Amino acid sequence: MKVCLMNDSFPPVIDGVVNVMMNYANHLMTDHSAKVIVATPRYPGADYDKYPYPVVPYQSFDTTKLASGYRAGNPFASKAIAQLAAFRPDIIHTHCPASATVLARLLREETAAPIVLTYHTKYDIDIQRAVKIKSAANETIRAMVSNIEACDEVWVVSKGAGESLKALGYSGDYLVMNNGVDFAKGRVDPETVEAVTGQYDLPAGVPVFLFVGRLMTYKGLPLVLDALKLFWEETGRDFRMVFVGKGPDREKLEKQAAENGIAEKCIFVGPIYERDKLRAWNTRADLFLFPSTFDTNGLVVREAAACGLASVLVEGSCAAEGITDGRNGFTIEETPRAMAELLKKVSGGLEHLHEVGQHAMDEIYLSWKDCVDRANERYALVLDEKRRGVLRERRRDFTDLLVTATARSMAEQEKYRRARQTVLEDLKDTAVGMMENIQEAEESVERLFADLGKR
Repeated sequence: MKVCLMNDSFPPVIDGVVNVMMNYANHLMTDHSAKVIVATPRYPGADYDKYPYPVVPYQSFDTTKLASGYRAGNPFASKAIAQLAAFRPDIIHTHCPASATVLARLLREETAAPIVLTYHTKYDIDIQRAVKIKSAANETIRAMVSNIEACDEVWVVSKGAGESLKALGYSGDYLVMNNGVDFAKGRVDPETVEAVTGQYDLPAGVPVFLFVGRLMTYKGLPLVLDALKLFWEETGRDFRMVFVGKGPDREKLEKQAAENGIAEKCIFVGPIYERDKLRAWNTRADLFLFPSTFDTNGLVVREAAACGLASVLVEGSCAAEGITDGRNGFTIEETPRAMAELLKKVSGGLEHLHEVGQHAMDEIYLSWKDCVDRANERYALVLDEKRRGVLRERRRDFTDLLVTATARSMAEQEKYRRARQTVLEDLKDTAVGMMENIQEAEESVERLFADLGKR
């Protein structure tokens, strides 16, 4: 099977969706002998030749200040589409409903390959954050939903993600396809933990709370800092709060920690991309604090569970799906007081926390191999439905006509570009040949006159 994977980000940018797509690529190739190609907006200085599969970068625009470090891709890239079409994919799997899906739709016009889209996160919140004018933000969200409805099959990473998508106006069906974890199951050895975390002020016997992810206020981090303030003021128990990651709200969070009187107990270590180092932090910590109602899956919660680390989650959130309070994690109301009361309850004896963490490892851990195995089976079913002509009916609107017309225009432009290039190369070859012939003629004349001069 040939699979084209698309996303609006790719290394050097590292985030949860990039991690998902790279695991898809690796396991499809390793476990299912699939051929894979990746399409992504180009990032300056990126090395796209180091991967075991071809990566097709296309034109992008610098929107890093507006979009928290991300660039915007231009999907109307005829050369990139021609490269992808030459690959002849059986399946197009897009992981972002923005430019990647527009590119996917244009590629489908060229290849007739069905499009699978995975809805990973609440993109509407990011859109509203970046686009300050409400009417413009709403139009952007409507365009995103239209893009999603144009796909042949839609996957979501949790039931809550599907409900969120429906709330935005999506009217089609969806299938829950959970993401996996690329961490090996098990805790890291003490020597590695010490090598990674030993440079920080982490006294023995003092509870270590952990957060891993983008430092954004909408992930519930102000709630964490307010809860820790209450916990400290009301119990006097020492603790350390470790934040792993980067994001535009780091300074705001550091300021809040200082105002709450707990700055010395909060450690901001910055982003960590090495997976073994993240495993070491998950092993060193006693409890993972993740009160986010933004995240649709909470992959970091499963990564923590892989290392025997239990999480505190907001009851009813997507990240809390599959969690039984007090058994394989903890759920609370979305308030600082609720978190503070839980921390009071569980921080007195760390043995119980580690027991709940072990249950998390045994019960909610899911490997990437198992996830991609299921995805590969689903790919086959989609292709079978296409062959039998029973692939689900997509809701079509004027954008489909626009995409079709654009694809045809771009195909003609690409044909013209290639024909022009061929003609130019032929002219170049002809010119070079003529120059070589002229040079040979001049050399022959020179040799003739030289011979005559000797006589």
